[in-house]
Amino acid sequence: MTLAPEAAALIAKINKEHGEGAIVAGTDMVLGARFTTGSLGLDVILGGGWPGNQWVEVIGKESQGKTAIVLKTIAANQRLNPAFVALWIAAEHYDADQAKALGVDNSRVIVVPTQDMEFAYETMLRFAESKSVDAIVLDSYPALIPSEEAEKTMEDAVVALGARLTGKFFRKAGAATKRAMNGEERPILGIIINQYRDQIGGFSPHGVPQTTPGGKAKNYFFYTRVEVKRDEFIDESRPGKGKTRVGQVIKVRTIKHKAGPPQQVATVDFFFRDAPVLGFSRGDYDTVKELLTYGLLYDLIVRRGAYYTVGERRWGPGKEKLLDDLREDAELQGQLRADILAAAARPDHENLKDTADA
Repeated sequence: MTLAPEAAALIAKINKEHGEGAIVAGTDMVLGARFTTGSLGLDVILGGGWPGNQWVEVIGKESQGKTAIVLKTIAANQRLNPAFVALWIAAEHYDADQAKALGVDNSRVIVVPTQDMEFAYETMLRFAESKSVDAIVLDSYPALIPSEEAEKTMEDAVVALGARLTGKFFRKAGAATKRAMNGEERPILGIIINQYRDQIGGFSPHGVPQTTPGGKAKNYFFYTRVEVKRDEFIDESRPGKGKTRVGQVIKVRTIKHKAGPPQQVATVDFFFRDAPVLGFSRGDYDTVKELLTYGLLYDLIVRRGAYYTVGERRWGPGKEKLLDDLREDAELQGQLRADILAAAARPDHENLKDTADA
């Protein structure tokens, strides 16, 4: 459809007054950049990865895998992009050893150890505006303290101050993370880690009602919100030594996702210590297991009885030989991953709710 001459003239006038790109045609807008999570399943339910130039919230209870998910995100993007740099607001301790074990290059992480809420938010805004980093992470919101609260005694009550400051931050953050619609400017990913709290006085038909600190305003500003939950532990049987707990299955659910349907679920096996019998090192995801799960889902791996085929290649009986060959064949892994993401992006793909649990 061609714009009316009057509309085209008005657009040109406004762009001249406010800068080129203040108004653009929808057809001239490019899709926002995506940042891989490092997990195929999580990338699938997010529509290709974390949305760029937006803020996302990672929520969960303690020791469920929230920080691990985010560190694996930083590590995966650093591997893809040698210039990838992250700003990490360490309201809680930044464990450089753990980050390194999960694959993070700490020389490309700028760490700001602070619990000062105003300083943390101001620093995040300044780095976002500078376009000098690729990701900004706050770990975690509940550890931040507004300066007014810090100055008061333990007996003094402070109500909703953090929520008001957080709302103000997000009103400013939109402009700070805005990038040119033509896709030529360096994209950025913003992640805030939060924790559940019991909602006193609230009601839930499913046990104790829960909420997230920071007020309700932030929920409108987040483009994506995901819940991280430990599904089960992973134990390794060691001959003559019994079983050793080596990892956990992390379940991730999209609570809000403006780029796709909510309530999508993915799981990933995460190893928090070396598992020599199973063949994993501390910090690993079982990415090959994910390839098998989603390859079968999208018919890229075809199972006929006890035999499996990928293209013209055939394995069996049983899936063990397929898994072993996949772990040794990086080229096949890359091809399967690309094909799975392409299949998931098709508008006619199946709803993935709970597929990772099947």
